[in-house]
Amino acid sequence: MNARTKTVTTRPVSLISQKVRDYGELVKFKLNLTVVFSAVMAYLIAATGTTNWASIGILALGGFCVAGAANALNQVLERDFDKLMKRTANRPLAAGRMSVSDGVLAAGLLGIVGLMLLALFNPWASFFGMMALLSYAFLYTPMKRISPSAIAVGAFPGALPMLIGCVAFQGELTSLAFALFALQFFWQFPHFGAISWLGFEDYRKAGFKFVAEKNGERDKTIGIQGFIYALCLVPVGLLPWYAGYTGIGSAVFLTILAIVYAWFGWNLHKNDDRKSARQLMFSSFFYLPLALIALWIDKV
Repeated sequence: MNARTKTVTTRPVSLISQKVRDYGELVKFKLNLTVVFSAVMAYLIAATGTTNWASIGILALGGFCVAGAANALNQVLERDFDKLMKRTANRPLAAGRMSVSDGVLAAGLLGIVGLMLLALFNPWASFFGMMALLSYAFLYTPMKRISPSAIAVGAFPGALPMLIGCVAFQGELTSLAFALFALQFFWQFPHFGAISWLGFEDYRKAGFKFVAEKNGERDKTIGIQGFIYALCLVPVGLLPWYAGYTGIGSAVFLTILAIVYAWFGWNLHKNDDRKSARQLMFSSFFYLPLALIALWIDKV
């Protein structure tokens, strides 16, 4: 095989590989898996009797498709702003490797498939899936360029995977569903506070207003806000035990976990430096999976 033949045969493979990577980036594949994890863990915490792995697979796929649709619409709407940030400049729509029509088509197909899969459980699951998709794409996305309250607005669709996973099994809104929703809702404030602290300059350059500014400087209250919201996780973590869904062991563990999480928020408030912001961000990566696994293991 000569060099010309080798180039001709490898080029289609390279193009296909790039297309796959682009669609993976469009739906934010790795981030999307955390959404699926939250929904599946909520389902397992709520579930009683023999585990139905087929149902879990349908929930995971449905949740992945809905979240993927929301992420795709987000990138369609923000493509011109993504070009301005190093972190997002190479996204397929921002870089021009994918057309807007292809992005919208992918979002539409994923949204329809995802909502249909969630509807196989009950109307509640599909309804909350639709709410997550619409509020993320058409409330949170434009709000990011208007006000720091975008974090609070985005926390609503961000916590809905817990609600979806819970109602998928229970078929109704229960105290457990609200407790798990609140757990992920309050968890997001320290998490995104740390991310907004670290990416302040980049976000500001692109016109995003995640953080309140004073004289061109980031808000100094990010750490104390993270501290307060993390402390809110203490009573929230006790709710599943109080409602009789889990045991005292997980309640104690979640209390300790929330206090540690809050300490990292206080540390950022005290030091107001990059190292402390990174510590708060990484602590958030551990809090949620550890909390959910503890609740699953300890459910009554």
